Amino acid sequence: MPTPPFRTALLLTAGLGTRLRPLTLVRAKPAIPVAGEPLVRRIMRWLTAHGVTDVVLNLHHLPASLTAVVGDGSDLGSLVRYSWEQPQVLGSAGGPRLALPILGADRFLIVNGDTLSDFDLTALTDAHCSSGALATLALVPNREPEQYGGVQLDTGSRVTGFVPRGRSAVGSFHFVGVQAVQAAAFQSVPAGQAMNSIGGLYDDLIAARPGSVRGMVRESAFLDIGTVTDYWRTSFALMSRSLPAHEWRGRNVRIDESARISRSLLWDDIEIGAGAVLEECIVTDGVKVPQDAVYRRSILVRANGGISMTSFDAA
Repeated sequence: MPTPPFRTALLLTAGLGTRLRPLTLVRAKPAIPVAGEPLVRRIMRWLTAHGVTDVVLNLHHLPASLTAVVGDGSDLGSLVRYSWEQPQVLGSAGGPRLALPILGADRFLIVNGDTLSDFDLTALTDAHCSSGALATLALVPNREPEQYGGVQLDTGSRVTGFVPRGRSAVGSFHFVGVQAVQAAAFQSVPAGQAMNSIGGLYDDLIAARPGSVRGMVRESAFLDIGTVTDYWRTSFALMSRSLPAHEWRGRNVRIDESARISRSLLWDDIEIGAGAVLEECIVTDGVKVPQDAVYRRSILVRANGGISMTSFDAA
C-alpha cells in the first residue's frame, strides 16, 4: 500500500547565502523573488500540493525578510512555525535537532530553502518507509561533477559516502536538497550544537549503522539559485514559461515614462527617474535610480542614502 503522505516539513532557511551577495545583504536567500514570487513560497506551494500542511522554517539571517513573505502560512494552505537559531547558524543537522520539539513528528521532510525541484515526493517517502532508513536523500545523476559534489551508492541504494566536486564526483549522484527523515536520526546531536548532516552526522551514521542513510535516484528538474548568475538564469527561465521574458517588476515600482528598461529584475519599492537606462540589471528593494543614470549588467542596492553598484555576469 502507498505510504500516507508526510504532513510535516522543515525548510532550511537560516543560511547566510554568502555566494549570492550582495542580494543576500537585502533579503535572506529564500525570500528573494524568483520570477515574481519569493523562492520560499514557491517551495511551500510545491509541498502543500503533496499534502504537507505543517511547515517549520529555521531562522537566523535577516529573519524579518522571511516572516514578511510567509507569515503564518495560511494563504498557502499551511500552518507555519519558526525555529530561531541564535547566536549562530546550526547547520543541516544542528538545525533539525533544535527544531525537533517544534516539529513534533517522528518522521518529516527536510527541504533546502534555496533550490527548486519537482522530485517525486510520493516515491521518496514510500521508499523511505519501506527501507527502514533514518534518512533517504533525493538524488539525480550528477551530470556536472566539476560543479557539484556527489553521493555514492551501492547496488542496494545505501549511501556509502560523499565526494567533493571534481574528478572523484564522476559517476556519483547529485543531492537535490530534499530528504525524508526520522526524528531519531538527529537525537544524538546535542541541542544547540552546530553540525552538518553531509560531512558530519550522516558520515557517522553510515559508519555506525550501514544502510541507515539511503538514496533514491530519479530524473528530476533541479534549478540552482546558488550564485547571482544562477539566480538570473533561473528567473528568466521560469518567466519565459508564462511571461514575456523582458523584465519583472515587484510591488510599488514607479518608473518615469522616459526611462528605458531592458531585461531587468526589479524588486519592491523602487523609483526610476526620467531618462534613466537599465540594461540587464537587478534592482533590489528601496532603490531610487536618479534621472539620466545608466546601468548595465549591474546589481543595485540601497546604501547610505544612495546606490551601491556591483557588476555581474548576466550571460
